[in-house]
Amino acid sequence: MTTEREKTTAPADPTAPAGQAATGRSAKRAVFGRLSWGLADQAASSLSNFAVGVYVARSLGVSAFGVFSLAWVTYGVVLNVSRGLATDPLVVRFSGVPQATWRGAVVRSTGTALGVGTVIGAACLVAGPAVGGRVGPAFAVLGVVLPGLLLQDAWRFSFFAAGAGRKAFLNDVVWCVALVPAMVVADRVGSVAAFVLAWGASAAVAAAFGCLQSGIRPRMTGARGWLREQRDLGYRYLVENVSLSGASQLRAYGLGAIVGVGAVGSVRGAELLLGPFLALLMGLSLVTVPEAARVLRQAPHRLGKFCLLLGGGQAGAALLWGAALLLMPDRLGELVLGTVWHSASQLIVPVTLSVAGAGLGTGAAAGLRALGAARRSLRCQLLASVCYVGGGLGGAALAGTVGSAWGVAAATVGSSAVWWLQLRSALRERRRDTICEVRTS
Repeated sequence: MTTEREKTTAPADPTAPAGQAATGRSAKRAVFGRLSWGLADQAASSLSNFAVGVYVARSLGVSAFGVFSLAWVTYGVVLNVSRGLATDPLVVRFSGVPQATWRGAVVRSTGTALGVGTVIGAACLVAGPAVGGRVGPAFAVLGVVLPGLLLQDAWRFSFFAAGAGRKAFLNDVVWCVALVPAMVVADRVGSVAAFVLAWGASAAVAAAFGCLQSGIRPRMTGARGWLREQRDLGYRYLVENVSLSGASQLRAYGLGAIVGVGAVGSVRGAELLLGPFLALLMGLSLVTVPEAARVLRQAPHRLGKFCLLLGGGQAGAALLWGAALLLMPDRLGELVLGTVWHSASQLIVPVTLSVAGAGLGTGAAAGLRALGAARRSLRCQLLASVCYVGGGLGGAALAGTVGSAWGVAAATVGSSAVWWLQLRSALRERRRDTICEVRTS
């Protein structure tokens, strides 16, 4: 009876279409707002990372900056571990949920991130004195600051899961502001350990501010329960994230061994040319999974289209950026990269195709994560990592630096196709399961 009454009265209501259109426009504005805050947050994060790198390099010189970079790379690996276990399951399962549910999950998720930082930080504290030299003190200090670094990152993802990107942006701004006096003090000390401490201590300030923003205190005692509840996702995401960062490192080390260190610099120079777009890609990645999860809950039949628009838009933007780089005058390129420009400019086309392929695959990856299809996404990521290393090193052996770039481009585009095939299969499987549930009920 209710259904019939709705069918007969809805057309007679002259305000219904306008109301529906207004609701649609409001929803689109909300999505655009969340995406905008993701870009703003990534811009603040990328700017601070760039400023820290330049400041430390200019203050310490090449060899000491290399020691700082080792600490930075180690932090990147640990960060991927924390995200896989703590925040990736959070954004998949607790995006757009009721506030009370979100708060309960964040208490345990941030506690898990804090626990990862504490455990691995303790290992760094032990390893630092054993390593000794100039590297040892830097790693010992990294062990002290890791909990604050990982907690600050966990707040970012927690806020985006709640659709509060503005809070994530504000938290990164607080980190940037705290970095300024910390770096000035570190410059007066003049050691690598001082700069690592300044970088990590300023992150701890932002992490504490995150507690004030959310009104939540992380509980490390909830980490065991969180890992147990999310083990079907967390451990697979852990392998995904570590394989992704590990593949990049293996390709860089292998390229240096096969062709030479200069080849690594050329590839890095070409990637720097795409730096602004890569920052855009990373900024969107903060919100793509939460948004895909919201689409799945509100309009599951639109998830495939949403992912296609997301991936296609990123791929198209990358191709446009690459085309603009091809038109860049040599004088401007030399102003940006100096002598690296001449070798890096030869890699613009394959590196652009690599980024476009990665952007296209990101749309499918967001869909798989929103569906909670961790087994499928893990399979895709492991295949993509193997292809990335194989294409990069195989191409280097055959045709040097240019061959490596083209090998990676082919591997990335091919891997993107695999991501989309897996998403299509996952969507079909979900539709089939939904139909079976309806029939049995």
